Amino acid sequence: MIQRILFKILMSPFALLYGIGVSVRNWFYNIGFLKSISFGVPVISVGNLTVGGAGKSPHIEYLVGWLSQYLEIAVLSRGYKRKTKGFLPVSGYNTADQVGDEPLQFKRKFAETSVYVSESRVIGIPKILSQTPDTQLILLDDAFQHRSVKPGLNILLTEYDHPYTKDFLLPMGRLREWRFAANRADIVLVTKCPPSLDDQEKATFIDQLNLQGHQSVFFTKYQYLRPYHFLYPSVSITLQPPMNALVVSAIARTDYLMHYLEGQLDEVRTIEYEDHHDFSRYEVAQIKEQFDKWDVEHKVLITTQKDAVRLEKHVNFIREHELPIFVLPVQVTFLGGEDQFQDLVKGFLLDFKS
Repeated sequence: MIQRILFKILMSPFALLYGIGVSVRNWFYNIGFLKSISFGVPVISVGNLTVGGAGKSPHIEYLVGWLSQYLEIAVLSRGYKRKTKGFLPVSGYNTADQVGDEPLQFKRKFAETSVYVSESRVIGIPKILSQTPDTQLILLDDAFQHRSVKPGLNILLTEYDHPYTKDFLLPMGRLREWRFAANRADIVLVTKCPPSLDDQEKATFIDQLNLQGHQSVFFTKYQYLRPYHFLYPSVSITLQPPMNALVVSAIARTDYLMHYLEGQLDEVRTIEYEDHHDFSRYEVAQIKEQFDKWDVEHKVLITTQKDAVRLEKHVNFIREHELPIFVLPVQVTFLGGEDQFQDLVKGFLLDFKS
């Protein structure tokens, strides 16, 4: 605790300088010196104030799964940590190195939905409309800070156990902007909530957010589904004792995931890497060694869907050594208010004027 306090004190001057830079940039947008561009197609941004961990990908998937039943949707992502540049359409045959792990995950789940990557949203959107002119809605992944595009609907995520209201600017904390930047949001989604969250707890949390008059707030949780085999997706298992699991993950925060798994299994061990980590062959061999040395029966390897697409480059090693890797799917569930949330989104789409 003392070390964390000391770290924050030492980092506070750098956080202040960072915050000044962010403020100047936002002020330039607010006065029109830097332009935010609107487009003749509805644009919904899904993002957060912090660096990772709020659950953007499952919420993008929720929106795609729901809205693609009625509209031609395109998803535009930066393609974080890909080893390519520029605007690219995403194919299910791509690799995470080519297009990034999350865009590839989107495309694998929703093969009929157009997914693209581009560092510049301003460049990417016109190219999408050129290549797929029937597009009726664009979802921007992780674009809350990218003010060069003015979305018609701004959805901001904040994690229940790590809200932006209790965080600090980089590098002192994990905030990419000052807390009051949340005022730009139209909808705030509080994510990774306890399943038993009651109305009083919701009200207490809402009080901390200090919402503006134009903002609405909703609460969501993760629902984990049956894990499927990394090599044979039609094969799935039920997580229950006496099973044990070695969890391999490279996501921003694992506490919510671990809480779930520890409630399902006899014992859970972890090997954790930084978010979006690029697994090396040596690291996969080390994972195998740790798994082999674990002297328990009924053991499996568990990883997330995002990590699975980055492990694919080592599929031959995994197949050769018959590693029992299972992939844990997740989906978003609303803790009440789902109809109201959908009505807000539908109202935006119905009222949109190009």
